[in-house]
Amino acid sequence: MSFVERLVCSKCGTRYRSEDNPVMCRKKDLGRLDVIYDYDAVAKQLTRRTLSSRATRDIWRYEELLPVPTRYAVRLREGGTPLLHAKRLGAKLGLRKLFLKDETRNPTASFKDRAMAVGITKAVEMGKKDVVIASSGNAAASLAAYSAAAGIRCHAFVPDDASVGKLAQLRLYGATTVQRKQEKKGEDATVQAMLKAVEKSGYYPCPSFGPFNPYQVEGPKTMAYEIFEQMSWSSPDAIFIPTGSGCLATGIWKGVNDFKQLGLIEELPKLVVVQPEGNQALVRAIRAHKKFSEIIPEAFPKSIASGLLDPFPWDGDAAMAGVRETKGAGVSASEAEIMRAVKDLAAYEGVFSEPSGAAGLAGLRRMLEQGTVNKNETAVVLVTGSGLKDPNVIVDSA
Repeated sequence: MSFVERLVCSKCGTRYRSEDNPVMCRKKDLGRLDVIYDYDAVAKQLTRRTLSSRATRDIWRYEELLPVPTRYAVRLREGGTPLLHAKRLGAKLGLRKLFLKDETRNPTASFKDRAMAVGITKAVEMGKKDVVIASSGNAAASLAAYSAAAGIRCHAFVPDDASVGKLAQLRLYGATTVQRKQEKKGEDATVQAMLKAVEKSGYYPCPSFGPFNPYQVEGPKTMAYEIFEQMSWSSPDAIFIPTGSGCLATGIWKGVNDFKQLGLIEELPKLVVVQPEGNQALVRAIRAHKKFSEIIPEAFPKSIASGLLDPFPWDGDAAMAGVRETKGAGVSASEAEIMRAVKDLAAYEGVFSEPSGAAGLAGLRRMLEQGTVNKNETAVVLVTGSGLKDPNVIVDSA
């Protein structure tokens, strides 16, 4: 049974019926089709009590708040990741209540598995045979894995400097992989190639940003659901989110808002988006109190945090709304701060993160040094991907 009421374009407001399975707004305005649920109906089935009786720990535990029936689910045991109390690292930072949401434990070692599990499940429901993605690497590797499990052909466009770890996953999972180099200022060559493949070949697009697939963004929000459950239904003071396209921040905001609408939580945690200094278009806009329409793409993004190098934050509108509504913040981190975070996660907590995955911790440390985070607060840092994804960078830096 589906609890989806409709889908609504975030830019023009056009409404779509869920049974029509829309993927992109027909007005081609690059608006994300937000999935709207019947919260009254969901509330009758999804309660603290019913959740306590559910044995499953993957993302499908929250089936009432996902846009595709579980009978189509392609499962690799995504989600259900631990929330680690980082006592040693917290002591080093002077932060007693520091927690790490360790997404490196997912099937392909990144949080993208939550997104791609939902995206590929929708492809199965729609009877698609070919899927296509534009990605810095992690989302492509994840989509390739789920495509392999579902028997669907995967076509991936990735940057010419994609890491060896991500390329190895892609090729072994059987994806047709094409590397593209950014040639135009502020333009993502992989996205342009993906859109041409959709137009010419009719492939089902499934990148990890909303304007080109509304279903996958519903997967990452389950991370927020798990955090609330793991914290015994209390809200942390802040959640630190590594950010590139803004999709993860959008998912966390959707998850926070869903549980608030259902009365499952009372307080909203502050959402803090963290970007590398070499690609901080979204953070600049947040600090300057600009509108989403005023964001200027990063001309030529550059950072060791390769997973956060989307020149334009496609889901920045919802990410900005989440920051605004929760009284959160945007913060950038230097290359040195990010690598320091990589080393500290490993040395103090035994968590091996890629630079992109450690950016949240780097942002937290900067805000602590600035005095904008109280050391008595409860902070959750999302560690989004394994260090095995980008081994060359880590070996060179460590």
